[in-house]
Amino acid sequence: MNDGTVTLPWLVVRQDDNGNRYRVGRYATRAEAQKIADSLDGRGHRQLYWVERIGQNGTHAG
Repeated sequence: MNDGTVTLPWLVVRQDDNGNRYRVGRYATRAEAQKIADSLDGRGHRQLYWVERIGQNGTHAG
């Protein structure tokens, strides 16, 4: 982008045992986000991790 900003449209989201959801991080590519989600998920905890895309207006496209 020419305006000096970086677009990070991919989120890694974590959901805990109580159903609370937290944004873990934002990433430039789905592959990068999926790699992080997979590595966190592989730790054996009972939390769920998944990847979501943020829409152009800033909303989750899930």
